[in-house]
Amino acid sequence: MTLRRIPYIILAPGMILLILFLVLPLVSIIFPTFFDGGFTFANYFSFFMDEYNLGIFWRTIKISLIATLFCVVLGVPTAYYISQSPKKWRGLLMSITLFPLLTNSVVRSFAWITILGQGGIINNTLMKIGLISKPLTLLYTEFSITVGSVYLFLPLMVITLVGILENIDSEIMEAAETLGANRFIAFIKVILPLSVPGIIVGSILVFTGSMTAYTTPQLLGGNRNIMLATFMYQNATALGNWKGASVIAMIMIVATVIVMKLFDWVAKRIDKRGEASA
Repeated sequence: MTLRRIPYIILAPGMILLILFLVLPLVSIIFPTFFDGGFTFANYFSFFMDEYNLGIFWRTIKISLIATLFCVVLGVPTAYYISQSPKKWRGLLMSITLFPLLTNSVVRSFAWITILGQGGIINNTLMKIGLISKPLTLLYTEFSITVGSVYLFLPLMVITLVGILENIDSEIMEAAETLGANRFIAFIKVILPLSVPGIIVGSILVFTGSMTAYTTPQLLGGNRNIMLATFMYQNATALGNWKGASVIAMIMIVATVIVMKLFDWVAKRIDKRGEASA
């Protein structure tokens, strides 16, 4: 046995498990969607020709992108604050950030039902102070799904960014302020560009999670605001349409890959711009 073969022997058990329990099941699900008496894209064409299906697809993309945007806007300053905190407080702040991840997503979704419902905290507060005369419809809307998705995946964005921002030398901010920039401008011009790799990775995690989430859209969106994950579940279980569910699964995979490539393209464009300005 040569030394060159040792890495392959070590990797072999893991590769076999991946092929048996990931690749083969995925192929067995996706393969039939392309064959109906011969190779065809008819199943996919019929999906996108249906206005109802198309509405679900665009709703899923829209909510996932909005949730990702809000996670970036909220996550970057939060992660920067944590990364610049003293070490004795940094661990506590990271624990607080991670704590929601330790709670089941069903429990977190029910918490938002209590908050956003017609008899919930928000409506009761607004009615008591006289801003509204009747409860607002906040629950079972695209708004409630977006709020739940942001709450669900914001910790992932923060954790990803903290690791990047911790490695940025604090003297860079001091240098920018010395040259006349205030802290906000220095943050936008210096820290934000340097945190782009973390933003891209975090955005991919948030978008993928939001697009494939089932519990949050089901509990907070109801039957009027179906997303692809809940639609796939309905096709597979309620309707017994496994081929239709497989088509939806393939569409979700392709859409996620396309968005990931777009994020990667944006990151490369930003890097080139930085190199040009340098």
